[in-house]
Amino acid sequence: MGKQFPASKLERDESLRVVDNRTGKEYTVPITHNSIPANFFKGIRAAAGPNDRPEDETERGLRVADRGFLNTAVIESRITYIDGDNGVLRYRGYPIEQLAERSSFLEVSYLLIYGALPGASQLSHFTSEVLLHGPIHFDAEGFFRAFRYDAHPMSMLTSAFAYLGSYYGEANPSLQGQDLFTKAAKGDPAALQNMDRQIFRLIGKATTLAAMAYRIRQGRDFVVPPTGMSYTESFLYQLDHLSPTDHLSELHSTKPHPVLAKALDILFILHADHEMNASSTTVLQTGSSLPDPFSAVAAGCASLYGPLHGGANEAVIRMLISIGSPKNVPAFLEAVKKRQKVLSGFGHRVYKTSDPRSFIIRKVADEVFAVTGRDPLLDTAMALHDAALKDDYFVSRKLAPNVDFWSGLIYRAMGFPMDFFPVLFVVPRVVGWVAHWRQMMLSPSGVKIWRPRQLYLGPSARDYVPLEERTGTFQVGVGMEPSVIEHSGLAGKVRSKL
Repeated sequence: MGKQFPASKLERDESLRVVDNRTGKEYTVPITHNSIPANFFKGIRAAAGPNDRPEDETERGLRVADRGFLNTAVIESRITYIDGDNGVLRYRGYPIEQLAERSSFLEVSYLLIYGALPGASQLSHFTSEVLLHGPIHFDAEGFFRAFRYDAHPMSMLTSAFAYLGSYYGEANPSLQGQDLFTKAAKGDPAALQNMDRQIFRLIGKATTLAAMAYRIRQGRDFVVPPTGMSYTESFLYQLDHLSPTDHLSELHSTKPHPVLAKALDILFILHADHEMNASSTTVLQTGSSLPDPFSAVAAGCASLYGPLHGGANEAVIRMLISIGSPKNVPAFLEAVKKRQKVLSGFGHRVYKTSDPRSFIIRKVADEVFAVTGRDPLLDTAMALHDAALKDDYFVSRKLAPNVDFWSGLIYRAMGFPMDFFPVLFVVPRVVGWVAHWRQMMLSPSGVKIWRPRQLYLGPSARDYVPLEERTGTFQVGVGMEPSVIEHSGLAGKVRSKL
């Protein structure tokens, strides 16, 4: 793509030389951390050409087009690093493999938020604060009972995070002043304390809200967060206490089975953060206008609800069910090659080789199945896994199993309904969201509202024509005029007679 000059004639310079062929002008763009500032291109201007429209704003400088943010860095971060080409994931420099094997979810949460592994007293303080903020106001019961019996748990959880913000006026910059949190960047102790209080609330209450969304679907009373349990033990207790599956609790104890609690703890570590994914970006986009953090997290929850983000492990289970048995795997893979079927749980937008989390979660799956029993879908999953990894078609396209391939099987084995899978993604990801939000609020250069540009391709300026004067052919066609909607009930019967 670029013209190569002899190495002997070049001295390394951290800059990019750009020649505008429209004007013949040459520009030098600085390179910092292997990136160039998009704003620099606003200074590269030219007179409008014969094919330019006024809406192209040619004389106002170049714009950088990047549909889907495929190669745009929107923020400087110190939290998570991903090397997709080599299958590397690190939290604050620590490999995910080491953290999953040796750490705990709340210790990893501390690491993501505050930047370093805690000492014993620091971890004890953080853990006690998070668990202390688990209980929620009694009025929340009425909020959850207002939903229909068949409401999707993600709809409830998204609404619940926003609802939570209504309790805490002291956390709302719209009420307390827009520098409520940003003045923490200058070392304001009250602002830092206020920020941390909201972080404790969000992490602590995430499990409580999720459990309430789970139990309301089953018509069961809510459970107050217990004391003396770990974060994931408390979550499992709130979900399953006094239920028919309580036999999976530890013998002679109200605690959930330790293997299941540990498995969920590891899954939470693996899902805690993943750099600038869709939901984290949504949290920051929303947070840049300085709302309360509960609203920003609710926006992230809505983003994760989408099937292209948080619904992947559910899609894996539905795929395995549709395959039916191991003997049908070859025919299914052939259908995938012909683009008649979709292969879920393989490949990743970021990872070009393998997802490092998938190796960890495979071991966790075996430990869970030893407690819950072997899932009938496992044989189909293993057959699909092995066949795809031996097939040149999928290997050449770097379609290796990702974290979603195994996580859905684990959640299914533990008894979770499929529509609850995204909730189990949200609970740990709240930590990543608040870590990025806190980092943004503490930016020394302040918070700028995120306001991307667009390439306008619509009509140029035109004059309004009164309705009675409009003649000729009107715009018609699919998607170019309002759809005809069928109505039920009396409104539909009346409409059909008109």
